[in-house]
Amino acid sequence: MEHPPTEVLSQIPLFRRVLPEDRERLATVSHLRHYERGDAVFEEGDPSDSFFVVVSGRVKVFKRGPNGHDRILEIFGPGGLLGAIAAYETRPFPACAAALEPTVCLLTPRPAFFALLEERPSLVRGLLGSLSIRLMELTARLAELTGGRVESRFARLFLKLGDQMGEPDRGGLFLPMVLSRQELADLTGTTIETCIRIMSRWSKDNILLTEKDGFVILDRATLETLAGQSH
Repeated sequence: MEHPPTEVLSQIPLFRRVLPEDRERLATVSHLRHYERGDAVFEEGDPSDSFFVVVSGRVKVFKRGPNGHDRILEIFGPGGLLGAIAAYETRPFPACAAALEPTVCLLTPRPAFFALLEERPSLVRGLLGSLSIRLMELTARLAELTGGRVESRFARLFLKLGDQMGEPDRGGLFLPMVLSRQELADLTGTTIETCIRIMSRWSKDNILLTEKDGFVILDRATLETLAGQSH
């Protein structure tokens, strides 16, 4: 079992407000787990025995639909906290999680985590500060990615991904993240047919290109205009 270096914890936003000595104690009771693309992190209904934090890579949290299509609830990148409420309340995980790319997660067993919280009140204070900021970010993201026209939701999604991981490259802003048409449809709450239609039109109009290793935003201004259209 691979215990994380304390430097790894200091790079995770959740633990940045935590005292160095608290991070050291947390590292001793935690371990790292590696996943390849498509690997399950956990399944819906699994016991929530540990807290999961994404160290590197990306994880989708989703519900399996009766028609075989997944409904993606969220994509978590580095620093993302997976299934925290279920673990806190000792409930089975309410959704599935799977790696979208090679990913490393930090796992902290629930009993050890709670024992540490009781032992070190300073850890509680640090975590509360970080969680409050995370809650505000999630609330803002929910407002951005729900409601409005489907094309507006697509635009908001790609603008958000651009802000999170965009790299100037290939004549635009390159997003080094592979998402299938079905995953994009699941993320925006639409059908794969609608997704294909929008992405094809955007490619033809040189707004956004799909490449084998990600996407390239060529016309951010048009995406911003589309993102602001709610009807």
